Amino acid sequence: MVETFWGEFDLASLTLWLFLFFFIALVIYIQRENMREGYPLEDDEGNKSSNPSLFPQPDDKTFKLPHGRGKISVPSGQNLERINLPLEKTNVANGYPLEPTGDPMIDGIGPAAWASRRDVPELDGHGHNKLVPMSSGENFLVSAGRDPRGLPVISADNKVVGEVTDMWIDGSEQLVRYFEFKLHDDWGSGTRLVPTTQARIWSGKVLIASIFAQQFAHIPSQTSSAQVTLLEEDKICAYYGGGHLYADSRRQEPQIG
Repeated sequence: MVETFWGEFDLASLTLWLFLFFFIALVIYIQRENMREGYPLEDDEGNKSSNPSLFPQPDDKTFKLPHGRGKISVPSGQNLERINLPLEKTNVANGYPLEPTGDPMIDGIGPAAWASRRDVPELDGHGHNKLVPMSSGENFLVSAGRDPRGLPVISADNKVVGEVTDMWIDGSEQLVRYFEFKLHDDWGSGTRLVPTTQARIWSGKVLIASIFAQQFAHIPSQTSSAQVTLLEEDKICAYYGGGHLYADSRRQEPQIG
């Protein structure tokens, strides 16, 4: 009787070993692909981490952006990190809080931190600006609820700081994303945006509870009245969000005695 190779070979064992090697390779591949953002790792002071990763960083992958916005390569083509922030360590060990040394709302740190996003407007699927002021066209109207245009804007210390002049619409989502208001001369100049999630229409007023009257002049503004960029959006939202903690020193104290 003639013995064949397959007669003495354990196919079940081969299958298990092939699956094991494939699974290990898959884990390594997924882990390296996961390193396209946030790597190389850094410590709290921005220095290269002493334990960067078990695996090397992946090779660059280049993406062609839609609507003629060029290309982007990652991980090497990431946005520059913000450096030299006005913060100081509270302990020599990593992981301890960093305390702001200036005005954290203006400096954009802590809860008021913003990311270095691209300084271009977000586009919809057709290549048009996703966010546009309602006054720029006749495609939108207020079909229900209170139209805030013309209403006074009230700060956290109950002062009238401006008046709502327009609304910014997310056309692809059919939502109002921002209210635009003109500042009164006592509190600044020009117009500013406030996210609708940070404002409340109540009793014929638009209430903004996160910041106080004297802080409205420092709200980040747009470079163009016809569009708002991703970077500008991040700075605007961060300023109001940071105000919930930093606008008043008493907000940083424990809320339960």
